[in-house]
Amino acid sequence: SISLRYSFIVASKAIKNSYLCPAFMGRFIQSRVHSLYRLNIRAGLAATAAVIAGKEVDLWLVLDGKIVFNPSSICEIYLRLVTVTDLKSLADAIIKGNLDAAKTLTSSALDEAIAAKDILDNGLIAGMNVIGERFKKGEVFVPEVLFAARAMKAAMEILEPALAKAGVVPIGKFLIGTVQGDIHDIGKNLVAMMLKGAGFEVIDLGVDVSPEKFIEHAKSANVSLIGMSALLTTTMPGMEKTLKALKEAGISAKVMIGGAPVTQSYADKIGADGYAPDAASAVDLAKDLVA
Repeated sequence: SISLRYSFIVASKAIKNSYLCPAFMGRFIQSRVHSLYRLNIRAGLAATAAVIAGKEVDLWLVLDGKIVFNPSSICEIYLRLVTVTDLKSLADAIIKGNLDAAKTLTSSALDEAIAAKDILDNGLIAGMNVIGERFKKGEVFVPEVLFAARAMKAAMEILEPALAKAGVVPIGKFLIGTVQGDIHDIGKNLVAMMLKGAGFEVIDLGVDVSPEKFIEHAKSANVSLIGMSALLTTTMPGMEKTLKALKEAGISAKVMIGGAPVTQSYADKIGADGYAPDAASAVDLAKDLVA
């Protein structure tokens, strides 16, 4: 076998077993090599592919100096390189809030037999992670996050059947709602969408949610996390009331709270497990609580 790190070599001779991918074999050799080479140099990827005297040899893909797979044909190295490109493009579509592109790229990735978990992790979640970090740094604002979350949601609707078929489980079940007496939901919706983008299964109860409804769904869905939101100081006591009811009902899920008038000191006072000042921080907190 041949393994030359940080180089990309393709001979234009006949390739044994080229019937594996006749539709794009010639196009790959003649026109796709150079653009893929430049792209993957920028991405920090290196690959070696060699075909000598018409005979197929081992092909290697090297990522940051480590061999990550050893495919048996040049067809597969083409597919793997395009996979990296497509998922990066998908992440970019999420970051830019491009709904149509996110849907198209997700469908294309599934058509190319890319693993649903890879699409989720390296496409959707990767994009939402970037948006979350930029939001925390004040580089983007609520409208940009909402556009990204909308694109992610549309892509997830396409991806979810494949995730279920592949047996991919969420990192946690999150029950969320605005407490009783409060009908505000923009912040709550944003948190819910970003949690979905981070790999959580989210059960959104909506607004004006009674303690009894929180308890009912927490039991039936066996959730690991519960999130409560309030926008008004007059509805904040509903958080304490609901938290007390959850404990009395024997609900073991951890509870986190948030909303414009809510603070860490209030969370400590009522015995909540966590407080998040914004949607991106809520995702980080949720991940920590289920770790």
